[in-house]
Formats: sequence, C-alpha cells, structure tokens
Amino acid sequence: MKQPTQEAAPISASKRETVPPAVIRRLPRYHRYLGEMLRRGKLRTSSSELSQCMGVTSSQIRQDLNYFGGFGQQGYGYNVKFLHDSIADLLGMEEGFSVVVIGAGNLGRALVHSHMFEHRGITRLAMFDVDPRLIGTEINGIPVYDARTLGTFCRENGVDIGVLTTPKDEAPLVAETLAKAGVSGIWNFSNMEITLPEYDIAIENMHMGDSLMALCYGLKTKKLLQKEKK
Repeated sequence: MKQPTQEAAPISASKRETVPPAVIRRLPRYHRYLGEMLRRGKLRTSSSELSQCMGVTSSQIRQDLNYFGGFGQQGYGYNVKFLHDSIADLLGMEEGFSVVVIGAGNLGRALVHSHMFEHRGITRLAMFDVDPRLIGTEINGIPVYDARTLGTFCRENGVDIGVLTTPKDEAPLVAETLAKAGVSGIWNFSNMEITLPEYDIAIENMHMGDSLMALCYGLKTKKLLQKEKK
C-alpha cells in the first residue's frame, strides 16, 4: 500500500513560544516511542496506539501534535518515520549543538560517559574543573580544562549549551560566566534554581530530588488506595 506523501509545515518562532511547557516535555517521549516503533519495522501508527504506549489520552496526543500542524491524515493515522523525523526537527536534533560540562565529579563523569548527547546530535567539546589533578586529563576522550578558562573557551568555540554539575554555591557565578560568553542554554544540575533574566539564555533547572519525591508521592498514593480496597 502506497503511503501518503507528507510535508512538514514550518512553525514560526513566535508560535513556538506559545506552545505550553507540558506539551514540549512530552515531545521527547513521542520521539522515543516512535523510535522504538521504527526499530520494530512499523510504518504507521495512530493516536490510540500511542496512547497505549505513553499513558496519555488519544485526544491529548492529537491536541499536542496539532500545535505543530497535526502530522496525521484522516483514515491513515501517522507515518511513523515522518512523525519521528518531524519531532526530531522540532527538538533541534539536527542543529548540531555543542556542549561543555562544568564539574568533573561523579555526575559530570556519568554524563560524559553516557550516549545521550551523541544520540541527540549534540557534540561534547570539553569539561571544566578546579581540581589541578583533573585539569589536563581526559574523561571518556573529553579533555578537562581549568575552570578559569571557561568563558574564553565558550566564546572562541561558539558553545551552545553549558551543563552545570558544580556545588550550589559556585553555580550562580558559573552560570553568569556562561551567559556572558554567549552560551545559549544552561542545563543546571546544581540543585539551585538559577534565573538570569538580564541575559537572553534558556535555562533548564534539574532537581533529581524533586523527581524522587514525586515518585514517593506515587508510592504513597498506591499504598493508600490498597488500604481503601481492603
């Protein structure tokens, strides 16, 4: 059966800014599940099938995708590869972004040893630390430089993303150094909420403890439900 031809409708920058954060946070999940479908050789899917995979209602999925043009065709559903590639484009996976990691401790090391950057088209350029025992070494092939050279390196190499794995008390100064050097985004693992309204920079504050407590909430709710059923 011949598959219908589809073309991605470009979405303007102003329209992108109006997309609710909750929708944006679901896009990587769509991309991941669609990638799994592709690996199984699946050619097309439906909002109902995606709903079963993701635990999101069919209507929510259609509403999410309609922010970006819909992507589907009535009576056919979604072309899996087209939707997968379109979401990758929305997420900037073809932009060739670059990243540096500040802090070569356990978390920083874990991040550069993972494949998450390369799988998303992001190039790892360098790590930075204050420990003289680490400066001049390599971690998983990534050079570790003196943290005092961070701003100069970012300016000279046009770094897009800075990953903060520093102690909380050091994070604000490092974040400002990144912003002044022209870095476009910060992925912050310092357990401190960082905002830099005076700079044109995107910041994603990650709080792993918050995620753990959300899980604990789910566990407690489950226990309460089990008690109520007894």
